[in-house]
Amino acid sequence: MLIAQPACQTSQLYGDTVCGYNYQIIKSCADQFNVTSSINHLQAFLDARSAERGMSALTVEAYARDIGDFLTYLGEGSALTKITTANINAYLRHQGEEGLGPASRARRLSAIRQFMKYLVGEGILAENPAETVSGPRKRRPLPKTLSIAEVGNLLDTARSLAETATGKERARALRFHCLIEILYATGMRVSELVSLPKSVLLGDGRLLTLRGKGGRERQVPLSGPARDALNRYLGLTADGEPDPEIPRATASRWLFPSSSAQGHLTRQRFAQELKEVAAAAGIAPERVSPHVLRHAFASHLLDRGADLRAVQQLLGHADISTTEIYTHVLEERLKRLVHEHHPLARAAPKP
Repeated sequence: MLIAQPACQTSQLYGDTVCGYNYQIIKSCADQFNVTSSINHLQAFLDARSAERGMSALTVEAYARDIGDFLTYLGEGSALTKITTANINAYLRHQGEEGLGPASRARRLSAIRQFMKYLVGEGILAENPAETVSGPRKRRPLPKTLSIAEVGNLLDTARSLAETATGKERARALRFHCLIEILYATGMRVSELVSLPKSVLLGDGRLLTLRGKGGRERQVPLSGPARDALNRYLGLTADGEPDPEIPRATASRWLFPSSSAQGHLTRQRFAQELKEVAAAAGIAPERVSPHVLRHAFASHLLDRGADLRAVQQLLGHADISTTEIYTHVLEERLKRLVHEHHPLARAAPKP
């Protein structure tokens, strides 16, 4: 059983383990980063943090190394009282230029900010110069998508499989073709797609009413090809008459019933079938998922000039900032227009 230690004393330099960490860590950092003039303040800070929060030795070492690296950047002999916001910003820029990632730079800024806060509390600094420093933000990854031609290839392959399949495979192929046409026509979430109730068929056949996240309702248009695929899946001909060759849906409340615990097709099963059809279409399966098709829906609309607010409503995003990630499509389109049509963007003739 561990017995609580009394408040740590900064006089216990470089000795045995005290307050949960080994002071040898601090000494090694002081030697490595050549910041012996600031070591007492750094050690006292780590004493206080460890006593207050019970930090592990690894956490203490991380603090020591991050702060030590910053003090080294400032240079031996630099007065702690002279540290400015500009110093910290310059250090973070330097770290970025050296190849340190956003997450690591954010961690170092956090350590520096806590150290500066401690120095303010001790009366060594009048104010915290790190307080107003903006941390480096992780770049949100651009959504993975497919080209219009690739999606067209997927849809054509699904349609071909639905037309040529026989027996039980025909019913599955018709269902999949219906699913993928609706997904690309509406951009709905896969969870919304597989759990569509049959009641969506009661209204205008050109629109589907969806209940999305937070219970919010929205209407999405259904394209002609999607309506045709839906009719074929439901066992109807293009004229709305029953097709005896197509098995009729069961008496389930779901549009896409299955034997799953939920009673409807699962997201995982649809994703698996999508990858199988992608492979048949000559597209790497790892590049394709239901969410990628949702991204493709939004990207292709914007690429053809759709309004961002309209795309937000179709996707069911509560906040337009979520939709704004697709603006990279607009940026790429503008770059392409400039590259293709601006006279100075043309390649220089070869000598």
